[in-house]
Parts: sequence; structure tokens; C-alpha cells
Amino acid sequence: MNSKLKDVFKYFFKLGFIAFGGPAAHVAMMQDDLVERKKWLSTEQFLDYMGATNLIPGPNSTEMTMHCGYHRAGVGGLFVAGMSFIFPAVLITLLVAIFFENISQLAWTAPIIAGIKASVLSFIAGAIFKLGKKAVKNYLLLAIGVIVLIASLLGINEILAILAAGFIALCLSMLIPSKRLNVLAILPALIVTSASYTPLKLFFVFLKVGAVLFGSGYVLFAYLDGELIDNLGWLTHSDLVEAIAIGQITPGPVLSTATFIGYKVGGISGAVLATLGIFIPSFFYVWLLNPIVKKIRQNPQLTSFLEAVNVAAVAVMIAVTFKMAESILVSWQTIIIATVSFVVYFFVKKINPLWIIVGGGVLGYILNFA
Repeated sequence: MNSKLKDVFKYFFKLGFIAFGGPAAHVAMMQDDLVERKKWLSTEQFLDYMGATNLIPGPNSTEMTMHCGYHRAGVGGLFVAGMSFIFPAVLITLLVAIFFENISQLAWTAPIIAGIKASVLSFIAGAIFKLGKKAVKNYLLLAIGVIVLIASLLGINEILAILAAGFIALCLSMLIPSKRLNVLAILPALIVTSASYTPLKLFFVFLKVGAVLFGSGYVLFAYLDGELIDNLGWLTHSDLVEAIAIGQITPGPVLSTATFIGYKVGGISGAVLATLGIFIPSFFYVWLLNPIVKKIRQNPQLTSFLEAVNVAAVAVMIAVTFKMAESILVSWQTIIIATVSFVVYFFVKKINPLWIIVGGGVLGYILNFA
């Protein structure tokens, strides 16, 4: 391994263990370390890569590690950076999944887990609020979001609903030439309809989601709601909320929660296959995109499509959150915990979601004796 590849491995492997706080925090760490301190790339190049990650599906901060690795050490750097960043998070998530699965069988942990699930709803709502403010830029996008929300509430598959937003924008662009659009990301869906579990089906579900996943990491759970709950019945909404909680207490990319979900569905092999499926598309997207970043960023159609898809993703998140709340808020204790968590999240500035999760668990245990 040459010196540049070693540099890439050492930096991103370490980052994978300490990168708490979500994609925005990960990107801020990379900007400070790689632009300001190590001088691996310029501010302009870093911003170009940030813009490019927003134009393709997949986890933004993970794809940023790949772009930076490619810039530093070529194609080898792309794969070394991505795998080095992902591996620690996946390993930690798998260990947490095994531990969580075992303790969740103990009776005394039931109110704690119920409290954690109720508290998680607060920062899901927070993510929806923040993303929604940025995504809804005009009345047309608002209308698309409302249509997708209604479709999701009526039971339309989440992935199809989000991609349909792109087709709506396509039709409108034909009527209004000045309207910008991108249909690049409308990929053929792999159809998985059988309810019986097989490892190959699990892999293809996550591969499909990884190939079309735009927006925040939280959108992953909206996609999986349609695939693993509605279509296949392999998970419950309660399981998804557990996965979100795990995503908040582990470092690295939020999509490493695919490891947790894969383990719940198919054990160790399921964890490995889900992880491979969700991340493989990002490696190839970045591999193809990196050499032409500047040209891609100048294409207004890509930006326009992204706007429509982001609005649709927020709309789907709203629909899925309603479903989650319905399955979680089943007692006065969980309603109180959710209410307190909402107040803390929205009125206590810069609160770390980890403390909301811990507080929800503690409150769940205490209220169990009331």
C-alpha cells in the first residue's frame, strides 16, 4: 500500500470510530481536517464534491469520504476511504444489535425500550421540520409533496411514490420548458413481492434502496417501511424505531443501521448482506461521477430533479412517522415520554439526540412504577 493510500486508510478508519452527530457533523470534521489542516484539497474542490453528493442517491457523508479518498489516492483511495469509514460503524452496530436483541427479551427492559422508542419520535419530527423548510422552495414543490404524502397514506409504495415525483416534474417540464428536471435517477426497480425470507431477497431489497435513496439518512426508514413492512412483512414499525435509536448512538453513517435491520431479519448473514446491498451502489456512483464533477454540477436538470425528490422524501417521512407513532404511543406513559422529548428537542438548543434517547429510557423505567 503506497503512502497516500495509508494516509487515506488511517484518517477515515479513525473517523469511522469518532464520527458521531450525523452527516452534517461528519462533513464539518472532514472540512476542518482535510481542507484546513491536511491541505488534501481546496475549499472549492470540497464544495464541488459536496454538491455532487447531493445529485446522486446514497449517504452524503459516506460519499464525501469516497470523493476525498479518490482525490487523494485515485480509484484505490475511493474504495479504501469508503470501506475504512463504513467498517467501524458496521462493526459497532452489529455488536449493539446482538446485545440489544438479547436484553430485549428480559421483562424489566420492556418499559425502557418503550421509552426509547417514544423519545425517538421527537428527532424524527425535528429532521422532517428542518428538511421540509429547505425542500419546499415554491408552491409547485409544495403541491408535489402533498400529492406524495396522500399517496403514501393511501398505501402506495414509498420508493414508487418518490420516483413518481420525478415523473410529475418530467411532465411539467414538457409543458413549461423553463422548468428544470432530471430523470437520471429514475432507475428500474427490482421487484420483490414474496413474503418468505431468503438471503438473496434481503440483499436485493437493500441494493434497490441504496440505488435510489435520496435525502437524509432518515429517509431510509421511509423506504424500508414500504419494502420490509408493507410488502414483505419481515419487520414492524417498532423494529424500525429501534433501528433509528441505534443509528443515533453509534458513530459513522446513519445507513449502518441497515446492519441492525439485517441482523434482526436474518442474523449475521442478514447483517452482512444488508450492509453490502445498501453501500455498494454508492461506490459505483462516486467512481463514475468523480471525474466529471464540475460538468455535472453545472447541469440545472440534476438540481431540479433533486428538489422534487427531496420534497417527496420529506412527504414520505411524514406518512411513515404517523404509522410509527400509531404503533408506539399505545399507553399514557409513552405519550408523556414523547411529549417531554418533543419539548426538550425543540426548546433546548443543541441538545444531542443521545441524551433524549437516554432520558426516554430512564423515564420509561420510572413511569412503569406509576
